[in-house]
Amino acid sequence: RIWNFQTMTKAIRIHDYGGPEVCSYDDIEVGTPGEGQVRLKHTAIGVNYLDIYHRSGMHKLDETPAVIGMEGAGVITEVGPGVDDLKVGDRVCYHAIRGSYSEERIAPAARLIPIPDGIDDKIAASMMMKGMTAEYLIMRCYPVKAGETVLVHAAAGGVGTIICQWLKQLGVTVIGTVSTDAKVDIAKANGCAHVIVSSKETVSERVREITDGAGVPVVYDGIGKDTFDDSLDCLSPRGFMVSFGNSSGIVEPVKLGTLAGHGSIYVTRPTVATYCASREDLLMSANALFDAVKAGHINVAAPQEYALADAAKSHADLESRKTTGSLVLIP
Repeated sequence: RIWNFQTMTKAIRIHDYGGPEVCSYDDIEVGTPGEGQVRLKHTAIGVNYLDIYHRSGMHKLDETPAVIGMEGAGVITEVGPGVDDLKVGDRVCYHAIRGSYSEERIAPAARLIPIPDGIDDKIAASMMMKGMTAEYLIMRCYPVKAGETVLVHAAAGGVGTIICQWLKQLGVTVIGTVSTDAKVDIAKANGCAHVIVSSKETVSERVREITDGAGVPVVYDGIGKDTFDDSLDCLSPRGFMVSFGNSSGIVEPVKLGTLAGHGSIYVTRPTVATYCASREDLLMSANALFDAVKAGHINVAAPQEYALADAAKSHADLESRKTTGSLVLIP
């Protein structure tokens, strides 16, 4: 056990809900790890749309002020009692533990994932939530089969680029949507056989053209409100509408009769927290991602970097859809 007497650290907190300007660069107390905990010094911090939901109040937090952020990578500096499988100096990463926008933090050892050799900290911090989301979506939520044609919204985004590469490697034909012409080449480079520019074309009409009227067996939709209704029109009978995000706003309530009218379709609203709730599932999902990256099946581009103090700018850029790929904060 190593004692660290530096108890204060810098963090991004919100004191109230609102726009990027509510991100406050504060001094906070870290303390020492308790039972089953470790102290972690961050080397890189992932930025996700979920952080924006927390900051804006779309997803209310238990209390404020609160350190936001759900994903990070770093080095263990102190180990609390009852932690046997991690030690000081270990490189680890995590997702779905709020409080990552900080130089240092206390974290539960049971939710930390050892980073294997060959995986950079910045890559790990930028890809775990997105990559493990991709894993559960295409391997477990709707297990895609080789030869199928599927639709992936926001194909040039952080989750989209990973999903599309992984699907192509599995022998799947990917139709991707992007918001602007500038993102078409990115989507194609990441595995999309067909790219639809949603600001210029009706997605369901193009999907029907591409599939000779059949539609697709699954739509992976992280956009939400703006795309949900049209996504239903893209599905073949008994298809799966997988709505896993709300970057454009929360989906309006759906009448069950609507699902019947579209051909007995299924709708699910899954989360990575549920699919990786047990440590067994957490490590299985993470290791599947690491293996795919190390095998070259998924190329995770170097993330765009912002200083921790500039978290507000990272949020503004992400919300305005100026970014492609992933973003990280560097303490």
